[in-house]
Amino acid sequence: KKIGATRFFVLHQFLSVNMQKKAGAGVTVPRNFRLLEELEKGEKGIGDGTISYGLSDQDDSTLTSWQGTIIGPAGTPHEGRIYSLLMSCGRDYPNAPPTVRFTSRINLTCVNQQNGSVDASKFGVLGSWNNSNSMETVLVGLKNEMSSSANRRLTQPAEGTSF
Repeated sequence: KKIGATRFFVLHQFLSVNMQKKAGAGVTVPRNFRLLEELEKGEKGIGDGTISYGLSDQDDSTLTSWQGTIIGPAGTPHEGRIYSLLMSCGRDYPNAPPTVRFTSRINLTCVNQQNGSVDASKFGVLGSWNNSNSMETVLVGLKNEMSSSANRRLTQPAEGTSF
């Protein structure tokens, strides 16, 4: 079922206030409540503005399909490049990690070079997932991977190419 922008905003405001009141009481926050919080944070941009994320489809009332953007860190082969990713939050999110796939071609040790999928067994954030992690944690972790010594030396595909 689709919800309009005004209803979404009102619902989000209500949930935000109630989540803040209950979060300290050891209450498990329902999936959609958590994802609405992440949506608000992701759309504002994170830190220095080199990471952002939001829904792939603004009418996705299940809050399942997300897109992310990382601007490559300075002093690396990724500097200034804009990388796009797709993230999918299943029914068990945040207790289970999202699936993550680069749509922009990138060469990292944790990325499958055939399809852009991030391999959880090679990327610690997904491999040791816990429910305090978030899509922000994933994107920050991937940006950090771009700066790691193992990935700094890898030749990168031509800028602007896609999986």
